[in-house]
Amino acid sequence: MRNRSVRLAGSLLAAALAFPGRAAAADRRVVMLDDLARLRDVSEPAVSPDGAWVAYVVALPDPKEDRKGRDLWMTSWDGKRTLQLTSGPSRESTPRWSPDGTSLGFLSSRGGSEDDDHSQLFLLPRAGGEAQKATDVKGDIEDYDWSPDGKRAVLVVEDPEPEEPTASGSEKEKEKKKKTRPIVIDRFQFKEDETGYLGKKRRHLYLFEVATRKTEPLTSGTANEVLPSWSPDGKSIAFVSKRGSDIDRSDNWDVYVVEARAGATERRLTTFDGADNAPDIESRLAWSPDSRSIAYFQGGPDRLIYYAGRKLAVIPAEGGTPRILTASLDRNVQSPVFSPDGSQITFLVEDDGTMQLARVPAAGGEVERIVSGRRVVSALAAGPGGKLALLISSATEPEEVWALDGKEPRRLSHQNDEWLAGLRLGAVEETRFASKDGTEIHGFLVKPPDFEAGRRYPAILRIHGGPVDQHSCAFDLDWQILAAQGYVVLAANPRGSSGRGEKFSLVIWADWGHKDAEDVLAAVDDAVKRGIADPDRLGVGGWSYGGILTNYVIAQTTRFAAATSGASISNILAGYGTDQYVREYEAELGLPWKNTENWVKLSFPFLHADRIRTPTLFLCGDEDFNVPLLNSEQMYQALRSLNVPTQLIIYPGQYHGLRKPSFLRDRLERYIAWYDKYVKPGRGSAAAAAGKR
Repeated sequence: MRNRSVRLAGSLLAAALAFPGRAAAADRRVVMLDDLARLRDVSEPAVSPDGAWVAYVVALPDPKEDRKGRDLWMTSWDGKRTLQLTSGPSRESTPRWSPDGTSLGFLSSRGGSEDDDHSQLFLLPRAGGEAQKATDVKGDIEDYDWSPDGKRAVLVVEDPEPEEPTASGSEKEKEKKKKTRPIVIDRFQFKEDETGYLGKKRRHLYLFEVATRKTEPLTSGTANEVLPSWSPDGKSIAFVSKRGSDIDRSDNWDVYVVEARAGATERRLTTFDGADNAPDIESRLAWSPDSRSIAYFQGGPDRLIYYAGRKLAVIPAEGGTPRILTASLDRNVQSPVFSPDGSQITFLVEDDGTMQLARVPAAGGEVERIVSGRRVVSALAAGPGGKLALLISSATEPEEVWALDGKEPRRLSHQNDEWLAGLRLGAVEETRFASKDGTEIHGFLVKPPDFEAGRRYPAILRIHGGPVDQHSCAFDLDWQILAAQGYVVLAANPRGSSGRGEKFSLVIWADWGHKDAEDVLAAVDDAVKRGIADPDRLGVGGWSYGGILTNYVIAQTTRFAAATSGASISNILAGYGTDQYVREYEAELGLPWKNTENWVKLSFPFLHADRIRTPTLFLCGDEDFNVPLLNSEQMYQALRSLNVPTQLIIYPGQYHGLRKPSFLRDRLERYIAWYDKYVKPGRGSAAAAAGKR
């Protein structure tokens, strides 16, 4: 339900950007479903120590393996040379240069056997040659950081299966024993999407010596240690951990420091009653160049869970009172980086459908926007001399690597240029409109590539997940595919969304499907009023909280001819204890046996399913522990009982976020077929098909 993604008035973002060698308009085609296999996802930039190269990851669907392959690439800082470093069926991630620049570290399970596919650290010589497997630990290596001299690295290693069979016998017999053992549950939060049922496995820090390949534990115990960062003087390692008598009952992550030697005792630096650098944001801690301070982000009070805003903070490495540097900035921040002289901190700030690059004096002062505009800067990596490598996307350009060594960023990678050059995209317009109570809401409107002014089009309202999330100015291929099918795509950032401050998010606290439903419906009203959307040909849909809000919407209005509800829940009361959000449920809604009225109120779409007339397609992965399948099954069963046209699509072996490229394509194909069947024919025929009176 709480998935992450990132997206005034009337500014038109032109679809026909000046890509090198772009085909003439008449020769370009619209986006197709096949393009799902052509889009290259670029991520994880890393600048070499000499500043000459930027390494990064490129992901592309592998039709043979039916999964996304992930390979390493690098581009020279001047942008003149680009090299592919790895290829094949293995999946590489987390590229990080050794401090002397002679090798590039990365994580991969390449070369592992069928019985041992744990992710390990590999070293790729910069001078050329095959990557060498550097570690052979029993659990997965999930993260790492180099020591300043490059002789060691700190690893984040997940514990191996504690009940893994060790007795003699064939591998087949061992696996059979493992699968038939009971699962013993004794934790408050006992399940997690993609992980499964939670037991005693934890993530701990290990020290790795490059020359000898020796690995030894640095931390142990019942807590997780994540996001390690080695101090510039090489003496200490900062990390994030959540500790206490019952770690499942809070999100009180704190920053710790430990000497970089086995047997050292860690010190807790932060004492704030809330999340300090919570790992779900994947924002690394930043040491000052003199190793005396650590920059991180501080969340809000634990009681506000994910609704709380994040602020940039700095704390002395020896301990003390943290300084909040963005106290007056009511926007989420992440990914701090100190300038080479330690006087400035650069960071990412989420702001009204964008993600921008900003900086602030390390001693405190005014926040300055460095890279702003209607785009999304989703990652940054520091290099020597103040160089920064950025990931930037816009409404008509997927994420690519950019260099920043002056006032304006400069594009380095061109992974999608050739593909984009042959496409005719739909124009993406940013919109502003008033909701039912007069609140100004911001959104997006995507027009079909051959849009004609004065003509009304069938329209699809897409709702984002979260709920504390936002549609953004980033490239969205799904929007473009729907627009290419002749639909106007509408997307709003209703109250509850992030990007416009904590108060804006908190409006829907314990009141889902009310103000946010009014806000997304106002996006439809706006498009109809402007003569763009056909009021008789409307569809709606979303995934996760987007599916949840879809259910609230169709239980309150019959104006939509079709709906698609992915990984959603409507019987909120029945959801207690069945997913991974028991702590969040209790914080926001209270205990169901003490606050039953509110739980029942929020279960409105299920308990009043008889008000739904909209043909609805439900979809979910069968291993989703985020918003489990049973919730979609209940809504499907209710509509089937009521003779409302419905289908339930179950994706085997999939979690909350679908991963198989074939399933991602299948989902979008089903969206299009469902909307084509009920929306395009018009209100009259859709109503007849739905058995409306």
